Amino acid sequence: MWASRRAGAVPGSVFALMDAAKGRARAAGHSVIDLSIGSSDQTPPEPALEALREATRDPETYRYPLFSDTRPLREAAAAYMRRRFGLRLDVDMELLPLIGAQEGLAHLLLAVTDPGDTLLLPDPCYPPYLGAAAVAGLNVVTLPLLPERGFLPDLSAVPDDVQPRVLLLNYPNNPTSAVVDAAFFREAAGWCRARGTLLIHDHPYAELTFGDYRAPSALEAGTEGVVELHSLSKTHHLGGFRVGFAAGDRHAIAALARVKGAVDFHPYLGIQRAAAVALDLPDEVGRAGAHIFEARRDALVPALREIGWEVALPQASMYVWARVPGLTDSVAYTVRAAKTTGVAVSPGRAFGEQGEGFVRFALVQPPEVLAEAARRLATVPVAEEPAPQPALP
Repeated sequence: MWASRRAGAVPGSVFALMDAAKGRARAAGHSVIDLSIGSSDQTPPEPALEALREATRDPETYRYPLFSDTRPLREAAAAYMRRRFGLRLDVDMELLPLIGAQEGLAHLLLAVTDPGDTLLLPDPCYPPYLGAAAVAGLNVVTLPLLPERGFLPDLSAVPDDVQPRVLLLNYPNNPTSAVVDAAFFREAAGWCRARGTLLIHDHPYAELTFGDYRAPSALEAGTEGVVELHSLSKTHHLGGFRVGFAAGDRHAIAALARVKGAVDFHPYLGIQRAAAVALDLPDEVGRAGAHIFEARRDALVPALREIGWEVALPQASMYVWARVPGLTDSVAYTVRAAKTTGVAVSPGRAFGEQGEGFVRFALVQPPEVLAEAARRLATVPVAEEPAPQPALP
């Protein structure tokens, strides 16, 4: 009765769907291996936790934090961007703390678009992107990410009569784990500037890279018309703390600050202090987490190939994107797999039409557990007769 059209347009949650399937698996007596949510299982850096503990004993942290109070975090973010990407950003005009990058994206779309504007969105993509677009009342035009193109968008295929206000990208990519180089962002930024389109790059996996690969920043193509969202949820394992930052085009950052000023007072000062400490830690601290996920990748990918699945070896992120031969209903399959084996993975269809036929694994369990998950999944038929047709809630 009271749901708005915006609320009604928000897609159902794949995570809620899989949570229900996990409940049924437990009721059936299965031990659950939950690989459906990309929430790091690692402990945050001890210096960051200690900074938070100390802050809880400081009465100065109990008040509403104003923009001026965020300067230490903004300075730490600027130092990180300079050290990691060689960028020199204006601390006051080109950086803004976020209560998590997901919050930042939703408010950024509200800040830089009007209802009815067009958003170019990759397919497949992280499902909350669709929810943020729905809340902002945007017209979504999808860019297929195809395996034969390395899961990269073909901007040349966008029709001339499509005039997007925003292009949203995410590399290293969720769910496909695809990666790009700096030349890709130069091309994308140039394309956007020629069209008067804002490029938003969601960059939570900047440090979760493997081997010799290091993820570039979209801001290396310049800050004009480009905004990048960073998160401390993955590399620094601070997911539940909800903290990140936006960087880039000063006009877009100013608009975002105005919208956020109407709805929040920035993260708790103690969390800001913890985040600033985390960003100032030596790079090898963040790389330690990447090595853990790389070892897990190296356990899961061969195990999936052994059961006949098609999967590339990811160079980054905390996911494995696997094509299941013969799969035509990934939602029904993943619900059935969870119910009968206790292994919960995310159906590719939940990430978009182009995700059908795939499933996504989050590398949030030790190597031996990931190998066991693959062994269990080998017993699940790709289809059953009659095939169940569950829908996202």
